Amino acid sequence: MIPVIALVGRPNVGKSTLFNQLTRSRDALVANLSGLTRDRKYGEARLGSRPFVVIDTGGISGDESGIEAQMAGQSLLAIEESDAVLFLVDAREGLNAADEALARHLRQRNKAFHVVVNKIDGLNEEVAVGDFYALGVERLFAIAASHGRGVRQMVDELLAGFPEPEPEAAAVDRSDSVRVAIVGRPNVGKSTLVNRLLGEERVVVYDQPGTTRDSIYIDYERDQQRYTLIDTAGVRRRKNVRETVEKFSIVKTLKAIDDAHVVVLVMDAHEGIVDQDMHLLGHCVEAGRGLVLAVNKWDGIEPHQRDWIKTELGRRLVFAAYADTHFISALHGTGVGHLYRSINAAHSSATRKLNTNQLTRILEGAVLEHPPPMVNGRRIKLRYAHAGGQNPPLIVIHGNQVGKVSNSYQRYLEKVYRRELELVGTPVRIEFRAGENPYAEKRNKLTQRQVQRKRRLLEHVKKNAKKKR
Repeated sequence: MIPVIALVGRPNVGKSTLFNQLTRSRDALVANLSGLTRDRKYGEARLGSRPFVVIDTGGISGDESGIEAQMAGQSLLAIEESDAVLFLVDAREGLNAADEALARHLRQRNKAFHVVVNKIDGLNEEVAVGDFYALGVERLFAIAASHGRGVRQMVDELLAGFPEPEPEAAAVDRSDSVRVAIVGRPNVGKSTLVNRLLGEERVVVYDQPGTTRDSIYIDYERDQQRYTLIDTAGVRRRKNVRETVEKFSIVKTLKAIDDAHVVVLVMDAHEGIVDQDMHLLGHCVEAGRGLVLAVNKWDGIEPHQRDWIKTELGRRLVFAAYADTHFISALHGTGVGHLYRSINAAHSSATRKLNTNQLTRILEGAVLEHPPPMVNGRRIKLRYAHAGGQNPPLIVIHGNQVGKVSNSYQRYLEKVYRRELELVGTPVRIEFRAGENPYAEKRNKLTQRQVQRKRRLLEHVKKNAKKKR
């Protein structure tokens, strides 16, 4: 069994910094801002040959209300599912009532916890930890998470209390997992959709734009198929982004799109299709990921408004017509289950292995039906095709004068390949390669005799030209 360790404490005590230090990553957003982390974030860590799982949580202060209450609820759930708890406190602020209340809660839940006094850099260690012995613990860990001071010793002592994991448990194979990113503008229902797909309140949902600040990766299994669901922060127009934290959230969202196999773009039916939806859709298409469109909040829409939205989808999304569109209600679950069919179809199409013989035959049929136009009186010749990559499918076509193939003819070939291969929910990339001329860089060096003969011939030609005049 791999140990699960939860990091809990008041806001801004350094939990996310320690999470990044343990996982040796920058997965958790870190800033000098209270309440930055809102959802549970899981990460894999390793000390030597010992793997363990770390859970980063939001801060608990004891007087939460509104969205902070839901953040605290996520932290309490992390405590329940962990094997051990690292209770972080701030050496610079000292012990306060919120720390004592959280320690009482951990004791009431019979959870093994270890007090970690963070931010001791620049302080006298013995003086800094003195106040926290009032929590009634025998052993305190004094660390500086931002510099890694004392972290390894702390983890060594912590893991010593757990048995060695079995070899098969230590290795987690995620190669067969379908990574699905849920993206969209703020407050369109992304986190609600994530919770509905999972069947539990896994991420914080609140009626406030910008609730999700970090990209949350969630592994689960459905119908013998493994998925990794990625809940992302909403992406607003650039002119409206002013806070530095939001800028980093957008960067994490764009990175999640690149990490995913399939992207589910969520739009708000009540607001219709806005320009920011089109910008996000364009980025997903450029990234080459499988695509599924989900029009959320479909319940309560008048029939004439539904017809208008469908007309707008057909008119404005011509460049992404290959993507399936679903009209759903994440809050009530209407149509959500059908998303899996399109997600699986898009993933299967994006990762399919393509046969060279089949691709060449399709190319021959496309050229026979509609030959490429002539350029400077010469016909463009497309000879054969082969697969060049997956997710998105890349088809490499070899021939002569391929640099002069027009964009319209390239789009024609993409549509032919998508139709003949029955590719759904994924873009198709075409790459042209010309045959290299082996004599392009080689010039024939003339001998002295050949040079003289060439000069005599040129003089003879000039004399004949004068006689004709």
